[in-house]
Amino acid sequence: MNVVCLDLEGVLVPEIWIEFAKKTGIEELKLTTRDISDYDVLMKKRIAVLKERGLKLKDIQDVIAGMRPLDGAAEFAAAVRNETQLIILSDTFTQFAAPLMKQLNFPTIFCNELIADPDGSVTGYRLRIKDGKRRSVEALRSVNFSVLAAGDSYNDLSMIRSADAGAFFRPPQSIAAENPDIPVFTGYKEFLAFIRDFLLRSEQK
Repeated sequence: MNVVCLDLEGVLVPEIWIEFAKKTGIEELKLTTRDISDYDVLMKKRIAVLKERGLKLKDIQDVIAGMRPLDGAAEFAAAVRNETQLIILSDTFTQFAAPLMKQLNFPTIFCNELIADPDGSVTGYRLRIKDGKRRSVEALRSVNFSVLAAGDSYNDLSMIRSADAGAFFRPPQSIAAENPDIPVFTGYKEFLAFIRDFLLRSEQK
């Protein structure tokens, strides 16, 4: 049995915080796990900026409502699901994911949860599980799945290296250069061919 595990933002949809930063003009919110490898540091910074600017959860959700998958992403996800199982392993939040998952025809997603006051002020976040991407991949392998994992950021490295096969999809050049042994793909056609080759090799084992 095989399963493909993909990051969400930067792989299938635009980076949510970057899109929100563009709408608000707040440069600090453009920082992602591509820039800051410590997720807790990054999230505390984001929450502090939201509080300072008086921005609420609904302000972010309003931006997400207007977002669309990356060009070709919905077709790519459908092609993967036509051949094997697909799980999205993301550090996004349940309050963000729903409208984006609808546009991708509801693949399974494991993600986190924001904590907000009744007035919608974001006060914190709750991890589904610490280092959830890596541990999800390891759990799948422990029940005899062959796993291919791919993402674009520092927080995807542990799951990529824990999988039977892994790849970067459109990562920053700096991250790719630091990990030259991990294949890099920039187009869905070539990435799908890599996945199909993995599935074929898994069947031949």
